[in-house]
Amino acid sequence: MTSPSAEHSGTDHDEQRIGGRIRALRNARGLSLRALADRLDISASALSQIERGKMRPSVTRLYQIMSELGEPMSSVFEGEEEVPTGDPGWNGPPVAEGPADAPPSRVLSDHVAVTRADDAAVLELHHGVRYRRLTPEQVPGMSYFESTYPPGAFSSQNAEYVRHSGHEVGLVVSGELVVDTGFDTHRLGPGDTISYPSTTPHRISNQSDVPAVAIWLNLP
Repeated sequence: MTSPSAEHSGTDHDEQRIGGRIRALRNARGLSLRALADRLDISASALSQIERGKMRPSVTRLYQIMSELGEPMSSVFEGEEEVPTGDPGWNGPPVAEGPADAPPSRVLSDHVAVTRADDAAVLELHHGVRYRRLTPEQVPGMSYFESTYPPGAFSSQNAEYVRHSGHEVGLVVSGELVVDTGFDTHRLGPGDTISYPSTTPHRISNQSDVPAVAIWLNLP
């Protein structure tokens, strides 16, 4: 099991927000602290510190927690203030209509939502990896975000391989990322893309001297 000291410690707003969200989801599912910790193969003390905002989880630890709770990664941003734009009525030019009985989208909301660059929800995780949500509001079952890996950063706390449910698609925007999947190593530069099932043991790292930025789409 992972000891409480194995993760990065801190008490800023990100830790409080992440921990509070995890605790709320765990309680909503009727899981005890120890039951969830056992599923994650970490100590109840370590999970308690994460929930209380005393410990910052790594990228992969957060993935594992959200996966065990049956939630997409983007769910950790829930609670951020989001204001839909536009009027529900329409007074603009004529619009070609679809079938009158067409069902509403079961995935996206029925209004326009915009988030300005300076207002995007951002989380900083272990190793200084930053996640910025790219969807103006949560899309059920999907996570779409930008990650920034500083030099030397890994997605896992001790550079270990992890696996979880889902599928990942990534596009490197700048810098270079190394994505290890199973026994294969993939060095990705700007414009390179990668796709793999999350059940394959994997890890992500930046082994260069400059930050690496990538866009990720995670699906169930």
